[in-house]
Amino acid sequence: MRQLVIIDYGSGNLRSAAKALERAAQESGAAHEIVVTDDPVRVRDAERVVLPGVGAFGDCRQGLYALPGMVEALAWAVRDRGRPFLGICVGMQLLATRGLEHGTHPGLDWIPGEVAAIEPDDPALKIPHMGWNELEVRTPAHPVLDGLAGAGGPAPHVYFVHSYAFHGADPACEVATADYGGRIVAAVARNNMIGTQFHPEKSQAVGLRLLANFLRWSP
Repeated sequence: MRQLVIIDYGSGNLRSAAKALERAAQESGAAHEIVVTDDPVRVRDAERVVLPGVGAFGDCRQGLYALPGMVEALAWAVRDRGRPFLGICVGMQLLATRGLEHGTHPGLDWIPGEVAAIEPDDPALKIPHMGWNELEVRTPAHPVLDGLAGAGGPAPHVYFVHSYAFHGADPACEVATADYGGRIVAAVARNNMIGTQFHPEKSQAVGLRLLANFLRWSP
């Protein structure tokens, strides 16, 4: 059976992500074993890779780099072998060139850009941006975002929890946005990589559809 690995580096709600992916695999008929691991060998051998992330950019980066051989295994699987990759929340932010949360921290630099504090136009809007928000998917939709609202249906709503947002160097990599006192990048993609600022594992039917799309995606 093909294996999808969720990287365990001490950051993120791994059980929720695993359960959502297991359900998406079961309901979509995608034959994948879902494995949570901190073993770089399993990451190198994986057919698909998911990098979650909750907390501060610098802390998540430190946790990832603290696992011996993990960043190298991740680069080999994703960059060299072209395995489908999904980053969630800070896992998506780590794709950037740098993060500006509590100082300046280098990211993986796989999708050029930086992660900076959200500054809503409306001072009444609270930070963090937390809760359900409408997702605007760029047309034509990226394959992992395709059909989230259904044919002719309303705009999908997804669940966010974040105080910092991605600012891409190439607008073509920004495949979905949301509005929170201004435009916020909600998803980025490049080649075999996609990342979501929102949490698909907390976004109910819309999130399950996205995860099922990811399990079937052949970039």
